[in-house]
Amino acid sequence: MNTLIDNITDEVTKAFVANGYDEKYGKVTLSNRPDLCEYQCNGAMAAAKEYKCAPFMISDKIAEALLGNSMFESAESVKPGFINLKLNGEYLAQYVSEMKADEGRFGCEKTENPKTIIVDYGGPNVAKPLHVGHLRSAIIGESVKRIGKFMGHKVIGDVHLGDWGLQMGLIIVELKERKPELVYFDESYTGEYPTEAPFTISELEEIYPTASGKSKVDEKFKAAALQATHELQQGRRGYQALLSHILNVSVTDLKRNYRNLNVNFELWKGESDAQPYIPDMVQMMKDKGYAYMSEGALVVDVAEETDTKEIPPCIILKSDGASLYSTTDLATIVMRVKDYNPDSIIYLTDQRQSMHFVQVFRCARKTGLVDEHVQLKHIGFGTMNGKDGKPFKTRDGGVMRLEYLLDEINGEMFKKIKENQKEKENLDITDEEVEQTAKTVALAAVKYGDLSNQASKDYVFDIERFTSFEGNTGPYILYTIVRIKSILKKYEASGKSLPQGDILGAHSASEKNLMLVLARFNAMMENAFEETAPHKICAYIYDLSNAFNSFYHETKILSEEDEAIQMSYIGLLMLTKGILETCIDVLGFSAPDRM
Repeated sequence: MNTLIDNITDEVTKAFVANGYDEKYGKVTLSNRPDLCEYQCNGAMAAAKEYKCAPFMISDKIAEALLGNSMFESAESVKPGFINLKLNGEYLAQYVSEMKADEGRFGCEKTENPKTIIVDYGGPNVAKPLHVGHLRSAIIGESVKRIGKFMGHKVIGDVHLGDWGLQMGLIIVELKERKPELVYFDESYTGEYPTEAPFTISELEEIYPTASGKSKVDEKFKAAALQATHELQQGRRGYQALLSHILNVSVTDLKRNYRNLNVNFELWKGESDAQPYIPDMVQMMKDKGYAYMSEGALVVDVAEETDTKEIPPCIILKSDGASLYSTTDLATIVMRVKDYNPDSIIYLTDQRQSMHFVQVFRCARKTGLVDEHVQLKHIGFGTMNGKDGKPFKTRDGGVMRLEYLLDEINGEMFKKIKENQKEKENLDITDEEVEQTAKTVALAAVKYGDLSNQASKDYVFDIERFTSFEGNTGPYILYTIVRIKSILKKYEASGKSLPQGDILGAHSASEKNLMLVLARFNAMMENAFEETAPHKICAYIYDLSNAFNSFYHETKILSEEDEAIQMSYIGLLMLTKGILETCIDVLGFSAPDRM
């Protein structure tokens, strides 16, 4: 199903061509003055230069040519040369009726050329709990993945665990000090290692910060950790077995925490999975003359003549032969190309890592790790700040664990829903249902609060504002959906079946406005995918919720006496509900049945 704006552009373009003007001037956009018109074309302004005449001379001709077109209620030329358009109500009603008939897709067609896209959006370190710093990559990445899947692409989410490097050596040495009798530290041992880990997740989460603290003040301890890291990377059996235990215990806990965020990964790969690819990759870079020694390190130059600022070389190996993040990221690209042959790899990280990805992407292209057709894209996001404008912290200034933050918001939502329940005297709702509803609404509050901002921008994490039922918030969107569910339930309770027929032409300005917003759905989704911009979906569903609520307040839906009109209203509600639910699903949250 073509987008509405494409249909309008086609008709306007025909009018330009029929009057002897180039088709490129027929582009139509949404009106930036909705008080004057619904759509507009500014092509006459640009065409006037080419055809050496006043813009209004062109716009007058085009407006006149469009007057007899059944698509438009009005087409008006406005000096100095704008073309203001209003759609015919019957045409608009037919368009949204076709959307309603296309259940589940609502006129948004899947791509004809599906691509394989890998989204790298986790990045947690094993043996450490998720904290608020992991929130944005998880929320934005999950939505980017879901948008891609909705548009018909094969999208693979990879958590990309930090499970390699010094942190592993620190854990091993600290564990050895605490439990030297463990068989993992006996180099002469040749048997099978235990299947059960010698620590719990709570112990593991305490071991790492303790070891990290020691390494900063005890050189001997740090040297031992570096040695343990080296031996692990060289394949020492006991240390490899410990790494497996660390991963199993950590991943189990990470999966639980991500599940609470409604975030799911298709792949649970880590940096360690890329290690086997490093030796051959490094050798290839040396053999082909890309990599050379500089100040003891192996590097690849990635600067280009057009650079306006210095781009340092990409370091492949440190002077001691150890690999870095750049090495692992390059080897991970090799692994992904071999295993999945992706058309695109998208990375979600803090925007402060942007230079790292410039170096890695350029190095991957220069050395031939990826073909020209493979898109490498970094979405760098801003920081999540407290009300003081500084990065979000606990009350005592520490980094807040993610599960504690979610618990706090769940508690705030529970309190608000209980208050709402008392006000409306909905005393039939159990505390258990309120608790489950609070979790659903709290997740929407957190996710919408984040996603409604452009990813690259910092934003203030304001629990009070995010959990409000009014304004541009997740709970407001959910409240709109719940309101529609309630009306549809009452309609069916009166003994009527939900209508399957067409929607009639609008009977009021608010109803037409609702139709106009609904009709933007497919174009908006295409644009959100093309620009990897979940915030555009948030902006759309806020507009749609506002349009619906205006229509609801001005229209007596359930008491409408004309059955055909009432059925049309209900059909419009069904479409609104379907589109809102589809949008929040790709944003990664859902709506309860009542609030």
